Amino acid sequence: MVAAAYSDLSRARVQRLIEGGQVSVNGTAVRKSGQVAAGDLVVVVVPETDHDAPTVSVDVPVLYEDGELLAIDKPAGLATHGAPGDLGPSVATWFLARYPELARAFDAERPGIVHRLDKDTSGVLVLAKTPAAQMALSAAFAERAASKTYVAITDGVPHKAKAVIEAPIARHPADRTRMMIGKGGRMSRTRYEVVGAERGHALLEVDLETGRTHQVRVHLAAIECAVRFDRVYGKGGPGRQQLHAWRLSVPHPAGGTLTVTAALPGDMVATAAELELTDAAARYAEPCAPELAAAE
Repeated sequence: MVAAAYSDLSRARVQRLIEGGQVSVNGTAVRKSGQVAAGDLVVVVVPETDHDAPTVSVDVPVLYEDGELLAIDKPAGLATHGAPGDLGPSVATWFLARYPELARAFDAERPGIVHRLDKDTSGVLVLAKTPAAQMALSAAFAERAASKTYVAITDGVPHKAKAVIEAPIARHPADRTRMMIGKGGRMSRTRYEVVGAERGHALLEVDLETGRTHQVRVHLAAIECAVRFDRVYGKGGPGRQQLHAWRLSVPHPAGGTLTVTAALPGDMVATAAELELTDAAARYAEPCAPELAAAE
């Protein structure tokens, strides 16, 4: 009810207000969400936020922007968001520095965040500019209405040129930072196609049918084709994991479908060249203009 009445605040922000005793019903502070009756007096105190805009020097290319959202090309090595209270470089702090007024409507730790990419994965990431857009985009991802395509360079070549990997993914019982395939995990589906293969390595186009943590990395490792330089599920190496979120299609909150691509970054182009996969990488190395297709 409070979230509906205060549409300019995100649900996470409203929940924090409730938990902090800033919402009262008939003069009594409430500490959890609940229903109210007709005639109840609801008072919400919205204090000044602690969204101190940090100084963020990282370069984050903006691929598309309008009044509802923006899509960026997240650099490898930049976290999507940090731990609570962490104002170190991340997409969240970059958003806070770039849009300090917009950020005030969101939860302090994750302003604009709708989905995430691993720190060492580069590519397309969409951010909401309003709580209403955040709600619509989050619902699209939860309902699997968003389409995500990755490019991966692997150590190993799949036995099949095109296939679907279907295996449940669960959190590792001994290491909470790792995921694993195991009973009790959440159903996960990854579709891949071999675009090129040379000398025991491959360049794959990978489509996610579900969106689990580390899904591409875990599933490719399971077929003995770990992402090159992956320190957790592969052999590691001198570079970052060679995984790039190349294309994202998502329902736009204002209608239609937005498709954004991010050209393959220089380090992956160089890796492809070293492994004689230049021709395979070429189709992903050129920038493409974003497309906003009208609803049918």
